[in-house]
Amino acid sequence: MRAETTHFQCSIEAGIATLRLDRPERKNPLTFDSYAELRDWFRDLHYDDTVKAVVFASNGGNFSSGGDVHDIIGPLTRMSMKEMLAFTRMTGDLVKAMLNCGKPILTAADGVCVGAGAIIAMASDLRLATPEAKCAFLFTRVGLAGCDMGACAMLPRIIGQGRANELLYTGRAMTAEEGERWGFWNRLVPADRLEAEAVDWAKRIAAGPNFAHMMTKTMLQQEWSMSLGQAIEAEAQAQAICMQTEDFKRAYDAFVAKEKPVFEGN
Repeated sequence: MRAETTHFQCSIEAGIATLRLDRPERKNPLTFDSYAELRDWFRDLHYDDTVKAVVFASNGGNFSSGGDVHDIIGPLTRMSMKEMLAFTRMTGDLVKAMLNCGKPILTAADGVCVGAGAIIAMASDLRLATPEAKCAFLFTRVGLAGCDMGACAMLPRIIGQGRANELLYTGRAMTAEEGERWGFWNRLVPADRLEAEAVDWAKRIAAGPNFAHMMTKTMLQQEWSMSLGQAIEAEAQAQAICMQTEDFKRAYDAFVAKEKPVFEGN
């Protein structure tokens, strides 16, 4: 995977890619260009096995303030319906690329995490935050519907329908304590340990059976639209595929030898 990016920061080390939006003086808003480059980066990640996990980190004490008011919202008010639809489809394509990249994504959110920033956190597989993090799906506060980038489908599955209704109708900020209690944040971590904790989680995941992680992520997404019977059958097929991997054999051999398995992702 390429670490040379233009509209966001990217570093890759030992199979872990760390991304961060790159305008801390404005609380890291997204622009047309950063949306598009992130979408393309996650699409490419689907075909790359050198990156095992992704950490989407904060920058300058904030995660993201969402779509830039001057660079995105202003121009949108002057666009045609066709141009607006192209934009909203592009933002949705970023979420789809994250869901379909085949790699676990961890968000490490500090400070402001709102709008599209909250969506990026929502679309991640695991979410860490500081006690100071404020997360808001504030689309109704700018005159838009709460159904942005998959929020009406995904957020109720994470925190429950009633809580999602409240956040999406009011646009109010969810406190870090609420987010942890409701299951949005997996864990709250002090700011001075946030990124290190997220990278540590990513390293532990990357040391695991990465083909099986890809299959787990795939099934977590695909089973949303399946009946229980279809899901059980799909999981039977997925497990049978994983049972053909060398990592499955390595785990067995290590168990017999009373050793810790060393997975290689194949």
